[in-house]
Amino acid sequence: MSVEALTHPLLSGAAHGFLGRRGGVSTGDLAGLNVSYSEDNPTLTSENRRRAVDAVLPGGMLQTCFQIHSPDVVTVCQPWADADRPRADALVTDRPGIVLGVLTADCAPVLFCDANAGVVGAAHAGWKGAFTGVTDATIAAMEALGAIRENIAAAVGPCIAQKSYEVDAAFETRFLEQSPENERFFRAGREGHVWFDLEGYVASRLRDAGLARVGMLGEDTYAQEERFYSFRRATHRNEPGYGRQISLIALPG
Repeated sequence: MSVEALTHPLLSGAAHGFLGRRGGVSTGDLAGLNVSYSEDNPTLTSENRRRAVDAVLPGGMLQTCFQIHSPDVVTVCQPWADADRPRADALVTDRPGIVLGVLTADCAPVLFCDANAGVVGAAHAGWKGAFTGVTDATIAAMEALGAIRENIAAAVGPCIAQKSYEVDAAFETRFLEQSPENERFFRAGREGHVWFDLEGYVASRLRDAGLARVGMLGEDTYAQEERFYSFRRATHRNEPGYGRQISLIALPG
């Protein structure tokens, strides 16, 4: 099975792909294109990462960060060793051939591109990062490299959908305290619980930041076991591991 790399027309100015679990060599609960070293045989993970990059930009130099559910962004000027990757949740660059990658397993991957300025970005937007402004910080970091906010396009990739994402009332209260308008991202559920639209919230943050071109893939990681890894699905099943997929973007070299 070949690697599946989903794309979005808004990002046509860059080499990019939202990848799932198809086309990899990992086995067992992690079967497929798992790109996380934390639970897998490192030889298999390395091969999966090589396949992922080749599916988007053959010969590209993959750069990822040690993700911590923060709003922190790193500007990539030159490649670093995987052991030296910084603690952050987003990356930006204006260097051709550098492939920016973010790992997810229900959180929302967001890819950015200003084709005119030659600047790209990638963000890992779980609810914590999205809430504290990781996408806003990514846009600002791209501007520091010469991007123009009005020219930046962004797409939200596969993530857990509202119909699969039940949270408690305290979770909702946190978002309503941020803005009463956030009520539109919640749907009532069983007593003391609601369903949260992470994808919609992230897209709204992008539009509120001044981006005129924002896309959503509308792919539910939880509901599509054969295509995507899902932390919540694995947790509900008491599985020992859950794997991660990767989303990639680069300026062709």
